[in-house]
Amino acid sequence: MKERLLHTPEGVRDIYNTECIKKLNVQNALIDCIHRYGFREIQTPTFEFSDVFSSEKGTVAQTDMFRFFDREGNTLALRPDMTPPIARCVAKYFKEEELPIRLMYCGNTYRNNVSLQGKLKEVTQLGTELINDPSVEADAEMIAMTVDCLLTTGLKEFQVEIGNVEFFAGLIEEARLQEEETVKLRELIENKNLFGMEELLQEKKLEEPLKKLFYQLPELFGTIEKVKDIKNYVQNSRSIAALNRLEQLYELLKIYDFESYITFDLGMLSNYNYYTGIIFRAFTYKTGDAVATGGRYDSLIDQFGKDAPAIGVALILDQLLLALSRQNLLVNQESEDTLLVYQTKVQTIAIQLAKQFRKENMRVELYAEQKEYTLQDYIDYANRMGLGGILHLDNNKQVHLVRAKDGAIQKANLIDFLRQ
Repeated sequence: MKERLLHTPEGVRDIYNTECIKKLNVQNALIDCIHRYGFREIQTPTFEFSDVFSSEKGTVAQTDMFRFFDREGNTLALRPDMTPPIARCVAKYFKEEELPIRLMYCGNTYRNNVSLQGKLKEVTQLGTELINDPSVEADAEMIAMTVDCLLTTGLKEFQVEIGNVEFFAGLIEEARLQEEETVKLRELIENKNLFGMEELLQEKKLEEPLKKLFYQLPELFGTIEKVKDIKNYVQNSRSIAALNRLEQLYELLKIYDFESYITFDLGMLSNYNYYTGIIFRAFTYKTGDAVATGGRYDSLIDQFGKDAPAIGVALILDQLLLALSRQNLLVNQESEDTLLVYQTKVQTIAIQLAKQFRKENMRVELYAEQKEYTLQDYIDYANRMGLGGILHLDNNKQVHLVRAKDGAIQKANLIDFLRQ
């Protein structure tokens, strides 16, 4: 039983020592980048009433949530998605605000995935929500910020794939498909099941150009030229408007000089049904899942009582770290932490030194030397803990400065050391 308790449940993991430091370094770099775009922090609870994530709001399936009950019998859920809680907060605290609201968050989300999928059930997301701005300029800024953030982490080779759910919605409207047929068709498109699509669409009396567009959806991927070309074959105004929006978006991203990171996917769909316009995902090599996802959701906040357009993006920190690690882009920073080890007679001096160093923003671990441990033992310990070096004070007021990684030692008299 004790051995079992040392392990974490499937889908969650411990992060410690240098890996944790690297994660925090990437996280802080992303936060600094997002701050430069004027976003301000907001924190929401780890769990909410389950209805915040109901199917009517277009979030994840109930079976994918960790749900439980409080003492009063209310059904609660660990948040599987950050956007609905932000929408709730905006409706509550910014109900009367009409000008743009810029919010950012950093927190863990929880999905009760099927264990065989091998996916983490707890992941860290860092993201932003831009509320009260329906413009294509807002779409462009969010995507530009996403590119900027990924570049800030050191990632070099990636693509942001952009779609527009209105393109698909226009085709569905033109084809007059029922809700059940639409759900089935979405599933077939996501699985690139062309035979299943053909079987479903054969039952509908669709005009040949429209039927051909549906068949092409899984392959409508490429540059802005693909968007311009496909517009010649679209007949409904809703889909044409979606394509026009993508063209406007691309022109704005050219001003940001980020067009080389952009591709378009007109067959892109999302598991989140609350998206109403532009959607996007960022991919890089050596990781199968997106490192960032986002999109426009102009109707979600209205379900909490405020009519407000919005667009958001979530950077998936765990996937991003995996990509950076596999591409050898995670920087191994030299630790500046110091282990200050002292012998009994110089305790007062050691404590005063530690106080002074900490006032100067140095990171110091203070230990009274134990007789059973040698200086080499402390050097080995410093390396295991990822410390930068050791400052050893002996009873004769001699100072040993030790660099942990190679064991190089400098000796000095305490008075001479203090003069330095």
